[in-house]
Parts: sequence; structure tokens; C-alpha cells
Amino acid sequence: MAVKLKAKQREDLRGSVTKALRRDGQIPAVVYGKDKESTPISVDSLDLIRTVREEGQNAIISLDIEDGKGVNVMLYDYQMHPVRDEISHADFYIVDLTEEMDVEVIIRLEGEAEGAREGGILQQPLFELQVRATPRAIPEEIVVDVSALNIGDTITVADLPTVEEYTILDEPDTAIATVLPPEEEVEEVADVDLSIEPEVIGAEDDDEETDED
Repeated sequence: MAVKLKAKQREDLRGSVTKALRRDGQIPAVVYGKDKESTPISVDSLDLIRTVREEGQNAIISLDIEDGKGVNVMLYDYQMHPVRDEISHADFYIVDLTEEMDVEVIIRLEGEAEGAREGGILQQPLFELQVRATPRAIPEEIVVDVSALNIGDTITVADLPTVEEYTILDEPDTAIATVLPPEEEVEEVADVDLSIEPEVIGAEDDDEETDED
């Protein structure tokens, strides 16, 4: 079931009005979709943040734009204020619940790698997967168990189990997690006897020239 979020249509798009909206705790936004005209709206900042935290960024939202009729959307993109840690603008995309779409899904590593317990270094080169699915089948996250990874082992996209609900679009050989060998200790530099005077190149030639004079 889609989570509900109230919205108001924006008629006046002047910058001064937009700034006033933000001061009142509203986020200017647009809602659009395939063959749908873009509609400027605003949503309550706290309501949107609460929705994303509780339901995830790929949640289906029933957006109520004042007329009481909800339209199914997803939070497609948002911009953060360059100074204040808050959302300054949001884009909502109208979705067809029967049509597949491509989205990014967060990867969460689970477990402690065997190789890490032996001193190896667990690295995660990939943090999101490209997934194709209908809106209701999009997972909130994809969990990858790294417990069995030994030093030198790697989990790639090809190692993930195949599921019916969605299709992973990343290349099969893309690395998700790997355990590197322990960092080698820096070899100690051999002591150098600084009391030995370095040989001056050309000194002998200078003596010979002096004798000849």
C-alpha cells in the first residue's frame, strides 16, 4: 500500500514566493511522468523527510494534490541546500504500477568476513545496484552476506542469487565486495654511515691540471 503525502499546487513561481515557501517549511517540487505534463507543487519538509526515512527513497507515494485524488509517484530526485543540511527541491515521477522501471537500490553488506578476522581489509567498490522491476517489487535494499569471504576473495554481481521480482542490470563481473591482503609493513631502511665522505667527482682531474701548470 502506498504511503500518503499531501501536496499543494504552486501557481506563483516567482523566486520571492519560492523563498517564502521554504521559510514556511515547504519544499518546492514538481510532479511529472511519461506523457504527463509537469505540475509545480509544494510538500511539507518534515512530512517528506519522515516518509523517506521510514519507507525508503524507492517507496511508492500516494501524492494528494489538494483534490483528494492520490496519484502514485516515486521520489525521483532531490537537491540539497549548499549550506543548510535540508532538501531545497524535489522531483516526483508518476509511476504505472504494472510497468517496469529502472532504479538504483542500496547494497548493504552483512556479516564479518573471515578474511577480515585474519587481518585482511574488506572493501566495497559498489554501493548501489541498477535494478529493473515494477514499482511494488523494487526492494528497499539488497543484502549481501560477506561472512565466507577469505583473503583474496571477491563477490561480484554474478554471485548474487537470481530472484523473480527484479532484474539486476549491472555487468556480471562488477565487484561488490572484496577482501584485500593485510598492508605490508614498511621495510626498515638500512643504516647509512654518514661519517664517510662522499667522493667528489672531478677532484682528481683538478689535481692533474694543477700539476701540468
